[in-house]
Amino acid sequence: MCGPAICRESSEASFEILNQALTISSALTSAMTEPNPGSTDAELLAEPRLVVEPGVAARVSAVAGPVLEGMGYRLVRIRISGESGCTVQVMAERPDGSMQIEDCEAISRALSPVLDVADPVDRAYRLEISSPGIDRPLVRRSDFERYVGHLVKVEMAVAHEGRKRFRGTIGPVEGDRVHLHRDDVKAGETADVLLTMEDIAEARLVLTDELIAESMRRGKAQAREMRRNLGLEPPAAPHASISEKTTKNTKPTKKPAPAATKKPAPTNTKKHRLAAERARRGEIDPDEGD
Repeated sequence: MCGPAICRESSEASFEILNQALTISSALTSAMTEPNPGSTDAELLAEPRLVVEPGVAARVSAVAGPVLEGMGYRLVRIRISGESGCTVQVMAERPDGSMQIEDCEAISRALSPVLDVADPVDRAYRLEISSPGIDRPLVRRSDFERYVGHLVKVEMAVAHEGRKRFRGTIGPVEGDRVHLHRDDVKAGETADVLLTMEDIAEARLVLTDELIAESMRRGKAQAREMRRNLGLEPPAAPHASISEKTTKNTKPTKKPAPAATKKPAPTNTKKHRLAAERARRGEIDPDEGD
């Protein structure tokens, strides 16, 4: 064991290294990224995660979190893998849940030198920046709110009614708890449960057709927005801003039936000819003849 003086010096040195890392991260953030004014939701960026990694991953998280937040991203998860050498996976996203290849590259360039200074991993490793993916982990309250109605697998750190594993559809979020409608119910069990989010060890979306369709819809919308921001696509026409709900609920109007046109009465019938003949004869003077 080290003596008190040595431990204190070691602690002070670690604190100094962390300060240097945070200073470098601030400088890199200012130099390498130019976030659009108003594009970052401060509340979403500052929202804490429900799941905190242990050990080495926790040390990486302590360094990576401030760097990502300063760049306008949210840390989703840190995973340390020992397969084929050590890999440090940093999963991140924008506040709206999007993540492009360019975002991963920017984070890698900013985070790599900061990790080199802080040195939270005591061996050689490969840094990997990734998006959460479609069947993503849910690590914040806002994640559960965003994916209400989708299927999820939940593993509890603290058992709920004697169970630690649940699978079901995400329901409304109430305070620090979330409703779950189970699809793995056995006889005598309750389908609807209310789970405390702080007691969740891991929650991950289940890949379904509905989730894929939702992801594709969001991806197309984000791609259109990006093209518009780059000036590669004209802005949407005013009439295109009609909401989907309005479009669905609008009933087609029936065209008014054309007014019936009255046909003109015939003028060359037998009745008309006899009347004309009588009129002609009435004009003849019987004393003078034709």
